[in-house]
Amino acid sequence: MSATAHFNTKIPEELAGARLDKALAELFPDYSRARLQQWIKNGYVLVDDKPCRAKDKLQGGESVSITAELEDEVTWEAEAIPLDIVYEDEDIIVINKPVGLVVHPGAGNQNRTLVNALLHHAPELSQLPRAGIIHRIDKDTSGILVVARSLMAHTHLVEQLQRREFLREYQAIVNGVLIAGGSIDEPIGRHRTQRIRMAVTSTGKPAITHYRVIQRYRSHTHIRVKLETGRTHQIRVHMAHKRYALIGDPVYGQRLHIPSGSTEEFAQTLRGFTRQALHAEHLGLVHPRTQEFMEWSVPVPEDMQLLLAALEEDAKANA
Repeated sequence: MSATAHFNTKIPEELAGARLDKALAELFPDYSRARLQQWIKNGYVLVDDKPCRAKDKLQGGESVSITAELEDEVTWEAEAIPLDIVYEDEDIIVINKPVGLVVHPGAGNQNRTLVNALLHHAPELSQLPRAGIIHRIDKDTSGILVVARSLMAHTHLVEQLQRREFLREYQAIVNGVLIAGGSIDEPIGRHRTQRIRMAVTSTGKPAITHYRVIQRYRSHTHIRVKLETGRTHQIRVHMAHKRYALIGDPVYGQRLHIPSGSTEEFAQTLRGFTRQALHAEHLGLVHPRTQEFMEWSVPVPEDMQLLLAALEEDAKANA
């Protein structure tokens, strides 16, 4: 089953002087530079209605149109892994991802990922960039995400995400007692020395997180978080930066708060929660075909429910 890509764009002034292939790689990051160069060579790319070479320099302001037959974008294997599908139609699939499931194949995780499961459920996703994955959730974060099922949907959803129009709300449990809600507007980038970590850094990309208190406990706070941007590990990095790290976070976690007078059972519950206490609860977006705003919510998983129940019981016992 083949699909055809149709794109139209204008070269922004800031890319004046750039090679055509480099400019297109900036404008269409879901496609490799090699793929874009091949499209240029095949005559699928027109600049002001004329074919060009990959090395041709741009002036800025040109109109670019691309019409290209898509080959399979991914080569990962389909695997029969159960999926918790919240909603599905011809354009999108909304998934409730469990804790422990990696979203995208990578080093050390070439199979048993969400992508492998999606390719088994909907083989046509092999023709889309990243198998239709629009946004990711960390392996040990649970919750909701959307997958594009058609090229039209993919283009539309990526544009919404870039314009910060997705509604994404999370629940989290943090160490420390927050007095009130607030916003964190701090850029996030790769950690200077520990490359597997992200950090608040002046050289990072803009990142904005809004949070409000759901419930305070003796030494912890249950919060709802709304993302305005979607940087890697954003909530985890921002809350740790404010010294309210998520309970159980193995990368950004700080000293575990065990309040005085805790029962041994409660202390063991806190120590035994070894993944970040974070759940993607709510997602809203404009459907790419109907233009209707749609939203979905998924319940907090059992391990977080048990943690919240233990925090509530401890608070009542020490009121």
